[in-house]
Amino acid sequence: MDLNINGSTYSIDVEPNMPLLWAIREIVGLTGTKYGCGIAQCGACTIQLNGELIRSCSIPVSAAAGQKITTIEGLSKNSSNAIQQAWLALDVPQCGYCQSGQIMAAAALVKRKPKPTDQDIDAAMANICRCGTYQRIRDGIHVATGQKKLADVLKGYENSNKSQNI
Repeated sequence: MDLNINGSTYSIDVEPNMPLLWAIREIVGLTGTKYGCGIAQCGACTIQLNGELIRSCSIPVSAAAGQKITTIEGLSKNSSNAIQQAWLALDVPQCGYCQSGQIMAAAALVKRKPKPTDQDIDAAMANICRCGTYQRIRDGIHVATGQKKLADVLKGYENSNKSQNI
């Protein structure tokens, strides 16, 4: 079976019901997409299939054969995507485990809605972050889309830390 992942074709010999996540990680070797819960709830395994978000742990590899798959590795070659840059600048990741799925979801949101509101972000970002970086995720999307300036967001964080004596 052939998989089109990030613009490259991979011919793999696996059981058709193998979860797509395992084919991507274990067979193809693209390990940016993470396993979280295995029941499509947490979003750590989020990728894009034909531009639509899916949880790759819950879809059989056969359902993705011949379709366009984009993983975190395919978002940009060198983390130059605006969302990835904002994530780095704002120290969004804490443990980082969920962040590839978060970034994939944010990229799909911004493609669909180039200037999302807080409400748009809250509705679209359904992935779970165990570290609770939701405000930084929201700020990262606003910085990436030019709705907020990086310096202003960072200054707000600094002022918040000072007021909390951190």
